[in-house]
Amino acid sequence: MKQPLSIFWFRRDLRLDDNVGFYNALKADRPVLPIFIFDSEILDKLPKTDARLSFIYDTLQNMRKQLQEDYGSSIAMYHGKPLDVFKQLTKDYDVSSVYTNHDYEPYATTRDQALGDFLEENDIAFHTFKDQVIFEKDEVVKKDGDPYLVYTPYMKIWKEHFKDYDLTIYYTNDYLKNLVQNSRLPNLSLSDIGFERSQQQVEDYEVTPTLIQEYEDKRNYPAKDATSKLGPHLRFGTVSIRKMMKKAIAEKNEIFWQELIWREFFMQILWHFPETPKDAFKAKYDRIEWRNNEDEFKLWCEGKTGYPLVDAAMRQLNETGFMHNRVRMLVGSFLCKHLLIDWRWGEAYFAEKLHDYEMSSNVGNWQWVAGSGVDATPYFRIFNPTTQIDKFDKDRKFIKTYVPEFETDAYPEKMVDHKEARERCLKVYKEAVS
Repeated sequence: MKQPLSIFWFRRDLRLDDNVGFYNALKADRPVLPIFIFDSEILDKLPKTDARLSFIYDTLQNMRKQLQEDYGSSIAMYHGKPLDVFKQLTKDYDVSSVYTNHDYEPYATTRDQALGDFLEENDIAFHTFKDQVIFEKDEVVKKDGDPYLVYTPYMKIWKEHFKDYDLTIYYTNDYLKNLVQNSRLPNLSLSDIGFERSQQQVEDYEVTPTLIQEYEDKRNYPAKDATSKLGPHLRFGTVSIRKMMKKAIAEKNEIFWQELIWREFFMQILWHFPETPKDAFKAKYDRIEWRNNEDEFKLWCEGKTGYPLVDAAMRQLNETGFMHNRVRMLVGSFLCKHLLIDWRWGEAYFAEKLHDYEMSSNVGNWQWVAGSGVDATPYFRIFNPTTQIDKFDKDRKFIKTYVPEFETDAYPEKMVDHKEARERCLKVYKEAVS
C-alpha cells in the first residue's frame, strides 16, 4: 500500500527557509514530497541559453544537495505542463494534499485554478499561501474596496497597515525531518529540458547596512555600483521578502523601503487588472498611431541610436542581463516617444533580456514611461537623452564602460533629432488622447 503524503510545489520561492507554504506543509501530518516543474508552457517561449534558467537550475541543484546530505531527502524535478505532471503524480503516489505559494500573474492564476479544480475532483486538498509579498491582492485598498491607482497614497496606507503587521519569520529547520525519506528523487539536466548553460550569470545580491544607508545618495548614478541586485532574487524567491523588509526597517532608510513597496504596488495592479500586459491601462492610449519602424527598433535594441546614455544602457542590458533603474526610464521614454514605437515591443525585449524580469513591474514601468499606465508620467514629459548625461553620468564613466567607440568617428550619428522627435511625439499623442 502506498504511503499517504503531501506535495510541496516550489515555484517562485526557491529557498528552504522562511518559505510560508513549505513551512505549513512540513508542519502538517504527512511526509512531504518537494517538487519543481520546469513548465513547458513558459520554457518554450525562452531563448535556449537563458541565464535565468541556468540560475533556477543551479539553485535547485544546491537545494537538492543540501536536503540529500542533511536530511536524506531531495527535490523531485519534472518537465512538462503542470496539470499533466500532477495527473501522473496522483497515479504514482497517494497524494492527500498539495501545498504551494501564491503567484499573481495572469497565466499563473489560470494554471492554479485548473490545478485546483483537478485536485478537488480527486478529493485532494489544495493549500496556497502568501509568501512573496507583505501585502497582496486587496489587502491594501481604498475604503470603498477599490484598488489604489497612485503609488503615494498606496504607500502611505501600506505603511499604516504595516504598523500592525506581524513580521513572522518561518523557520523550517526544525521540521525538515518530515520530508519524504528518499535522496534519489527524479532529477533532470539542462539539456533534458532543452536548454544550454548561459554565459551570463545572475549576480549575487548585496544588502549591507552601508548599501542601504547610502542608497538614496547613490542610486541614481549608473556608474556607481550602488544597487542591491535584489531583483532576480526576489523574483525567484532565493531571498525572503520578510527578511529584506526587516533589514530595510532596521537601517531606517525610507527610500530603500519604498522601492520594495513599489514592487507590491505593481503586483496588486496586475492582480486587479490582468489585462494590462496587453492593453493600455488608460484605454485612449491604445489609439496612438505608433510608427513601429523595425529598423529603428533594431538600432535601439543594439544600442546604436547615437545617444550615448541610451546606447550604454542597452549594451549593459545585452551584455549583462542587468540595466540600472535610472537609465531604464530613459531608454523606455526614448523608444516610446522619440521613436514612437509601441511600449509592448520594449516590454517584450526586456522580458527576454532582464535577469530581474518581473511582469508586474515591467508592464507597470513601461506603461508609466508611455503615459498609459497607473500613476503615469504625463505624455508631454519627454526625457532629453543628452541633458540626462550631465545629470547622471557627467564624467561619462558609465558611457565609456559600455560604448568604447564614444567620441570617435566609429560612433553612430543620432538616428533622430531630439527637438523634431519631441514635436512629432506631442502631435501624435495629442491627436490620440485629447
